[in-house]
Amino acid sequence: MAINRQIIIEQMSKIHVRGNHEGIIPAFNVFIQQLPTDFWNGFARRIINNVSEDLIEVAEALLVNAAHECGYHTGYGIINSPEWKTIITPMIEQVPRDTLYGAFALVTAWGWANTEIVELVPQEKMVIHAYNYYESDVIRYGKAQGPCAYMIQGICAAFMDLVYGSQPYPNGMGTFVCQQTKGIEIGDEYGEFVVTRALKI
Repeated sequence: MAINRQIIIEQMSKIHVRGNHEGIIPAFNVFIQQLPTDFWNGFARRIINNVSEDLIEVAEALLVNAAHECGYHTGYGIINSPEWKTIITPMIEQVPRDTLYGAFALVTAWGWANTEIVELVPQEKMVIHAYNYYESDVIRYGKAQGPCAYMIQGICAAFMDLVYGSQPYPNGMGTFVCQQTKGIEIGDEYGEFVVTRALKI
């Protein structure tokens, strides 16, 4: 495989972005911002800790969906950005498969999570292992009753939608779903995220 994960991490992590007078950072073909992970974690835990038990599953699904939508639209901008085309596109040999390897190297470079693809069946399934992700220290907001890495779940499904979606962007979202099967927040060594095709109803 031509994708060099280490080079992507080194080069992308060196790119400096700066906010404008509105506090928005125009970069990578999208508008991004820099907020501490505590912002997302605190927001998510307040929601989960303050809904009745019968609504927890619904609340969790909404948090995953928020990350899924953000990952889908932001991811599209990133993989079409000048920065991506300069650093990652020259490494891509297998289209669209290598796009996923590049995307998860970028996730690591930006500090969202140290992620790696451990299994990929094109158009069908992907398994991600993640370390040091946003929610891995969520215990400070209340004991996690189960895996709760909503951000990475959404991003994993979004990236598969972008690469192997049933329709091209912007209509391919929802082709895939992600289930978290392990989590640092519940005592596992790493988070595991399994992406499969969504069941048709």
